[in-house]
Amino acid sequence: MSAILLDGSIVHYEVLGRGRPVIFLHGWVGSWKYWISSMQVASTSYRAYALDLWGFGDTAHVETNFTLTQQASLIDRFLIEMGIGKVALVGHGLGGLVALCYAINFPGSVDRVMTISCPPTIEGVNQRLQTSAPGDLVDWLSNRTAESTAALADASKANVQAVTASMKGLQADNLYPNFRILNIPALFVYGETDPAISVPEESAVTSTLIHQIVLETSGHFPMLDGSVKFNRLLTDFLALESGASPSELQLKEEWKRRVR
Repeated sequence: MSAILLDGSIVHYEVLGRGRPVIFLHGWVGSWKYWISSMQVASTSYRAYALDLWGFGDTAHVETNFTLTQQASLIDRFLIEMGIGKVALVGHGLGGLVALCYAINFPGSVDRVMTISCPPTIEGVNQRLQTSAPGDLVDWLSNRTAESTAALADASKANVQAVTASMKGLQADNLYPNFRILNIPALFVYGETDPAISVPEESAVTSTLIHQIVLETSGHFPMLDGSVKFNRLLTDFLALESGASPSELQLKEEWKRRVR
């Protein structure tokens, strides 16, 4: 286990590979662990980092740090501490919100953003996800295979107050509108059968540099439900030229069928 200390509190992370940096950010249920497959794939060409946010996994539970702004500040301080420059951010659920918040506050430090199962508004979040303990949601949200159970083993470590704070932030902050005015390429990915996050209207999130893709056979965890397909999309996105619109991905027949 790798860790750094920020204000005397432990921040846990893992890293694989060499190359341009990619930061993987987990969601409300689980920890860095469900990114292992994606990190392994990305690490063949990139330096892949995954960290546990405040209140999750093996990172400290510091209640004053549970807001989206403080979680984004964690990313900033982590990058400074590790000497990392401009990055690609890949965030799932909560991690997607943190990625957007970080990009809004530090746009010059972000090359591109990929969010997965990330709600543009609180109305897109199922009430069960908002009010239940994360450890109680694994069976509801996953495909219940031995692999997904192992990947989500840290769900019970999640602090409910960290979840609540992020939901309040989503309700209060205009993350999507504020992000859309930035000149940062972004790909928003949703699972068509996700019981927790509703697929938004494309017009609500897309712009010239922002593209949306719906994976037809995936639920809340596309990286676990169909890791081969998801990782192929991930590598295609990361391989785009800097500044290129993710809409170019739809030129590939494989993704044309999944564009909404």
